[in-house]
Amino acid sequence: MVVGILLGYVSNYAFSKLPLHLGWRVMLGIGAVPSVFLAVGVLAMPESPRWLVLQGRLGDAKKVLDKTSDSKEEALLRLADIKEAAGIPPECNDDVVAVSKRSHGEGVWRDLILHPTPTVRHILIAGVGIHFFQQTSGIDAVVLYSPKIFEKAGITSESHKLLATVAVGFVKTMFILVATFLLDRIGRRPLLLTSVGGMILSLASLGMALTIIDHSDTKLIWAIALAIASVLAYVATFSIGMGPITWVYSSEIFPLRLRAQGTSIGVAVNRVMSGTISMTFLSFSKAITIGGVFFFFMGVAIAGWVFFYTLLPETQGKTLEEMQVLFGTFFKWRSTMRELEKNKRVDGNGESNGYTNSNSQIQLGPLTAK
Repeated sequence: MVVGILLGYVSNYAFSKLPLHLGWRVMLGIGAVPSVFLAVGVLAMPESPRWLVLQGRLGDAKKVLDKTSDSKEEALLRLADIKEAAGIPPECNDDVVAVSKRSHGEGVWRDLILHPTPTVRHILIAGVGIHFFQQTSGIDAVVLYSPKIFEKAGITSESHKLLATVAVGFVKTMFILVATFLLDRIGRRPLLLTSVGGMILSLASLGMALTIIDHSDTKLIWAIALAIASVLAYVATFSIGMGPITWVYSSEIFPLRLRAQGTSIGVAVNRVMSGTISMTFLSFSKAITIGGVFFFFMGVAIAGWVFFYTLLPETQGKTLEEMQVLFGTFFKWRSTMRELEKNKRVDGNGESNGYTNSNSQIQLGPLTAK
């Protein structure tokens, strides 16, 4: 995705040299080229092994895992993990097994929306909330309207504006790579909270710089430099945490049987808010000034930071049992985590049972698997 955004910026800069009546059409139409390759590539995609297991097709699931694992042993461990989450006995090694109707999705919406357990309700709030705040903190406004922002900052040349957007794409790509190396080393929460904190500071300085430029009769070089630096800092801090962690966190907290529907709700909220921000940015900036819009995004980011700090427990390295206990306690998850750590020390058995949330999720509450 990020490389695609960068290539989009680069191609826009290249096509800006064409006549206006032709350039914007090519800029839009070029997006069809990777779409064709993607459509063809999808034909080679296997079904998800988790979905296959839920359908009782263990043999097909094992074939997929054999292709996507580093070794046969890893494939067997992952298959056992998924079977455990789906409530299938570990000794069952048939290629096709009978599964309950609940495994086919019956009652999922009831268990997810109408009558969720406290654990599922907490997971749904966390999963939807992180998608909501990712978009309402303004990332698509910056990515899609960066030429407009740079124009407001004082860059008047069309080619220079497009060149500046290339820098946005480059910074975004570089810091996604940073997140790739840090995500499993320092954990989700520290990276997420640091990321959102950086976004808050960047949005504050961007709003201040644009407001000063808006009210100044002279060209202030320092304010222009601050606005450009703030945009790049915002994109960088978003990319090291808020951008990738939203997708990682929401995908690993939902129980297996509820994962497809729960994740789809989060993604739907993500896309609806993205469209809302994209379509209202220009009107919103005219109503409260462009600097005011970024102060608004700053306020949303502050609310998001508080939400993440209070409601989102760390998921890295947690066993399935720990995940089940942590979610459902809402604002009290810290004391619950301390109790877990205390019990580990007392029992002298702090090692994982081998089934971690990075690979699958047990069914929570009344959905508890074996």
